[in-house]
Amino acid sequence: MNSFRELIVWQKSMELVRQTYIIIDRLPREEKYALADQMRRSVVSIPSNIAEGYERVSSKEYIHFLSIANGSKAELMTQFEICKMLGYAEDFATVNQLCDEIGKMLNSIIKKLESMV
Repeated sequence: MNSFRELIVWQKSMELVRQTYIIIDRLPREEKYALADQMRRSVVSIPSNIAEGYERVSSKEYIHFLSIANGSKAELMTQFEICKMLGYAEDFATVNQLCDEIGKMLNSIIKKLESMV
């Protein structure tokens, strides 16, 4: 691969960004600067850390950034749960499925890289 843009996990993460921004636009006004800001930071962190890790020199550094991306994914999933708990009834099936796929891909890449270190 010549670029992080070719990574399916990065592409799916970018789709997760798009889907999350659509959901954020539907949140009540009072959440636009609290929960919404936190969700934006979390979701943007996922593809950003995948890309940054890919460009690092060592596998150890790459694993570190993939782990951060995985943590941001878990943070985002928690924020979607908060939205559901607060009654911001949205269908989160698409984003939950993307989060699950991304998590599996990240864990797979991490395991492969760890076996090479």
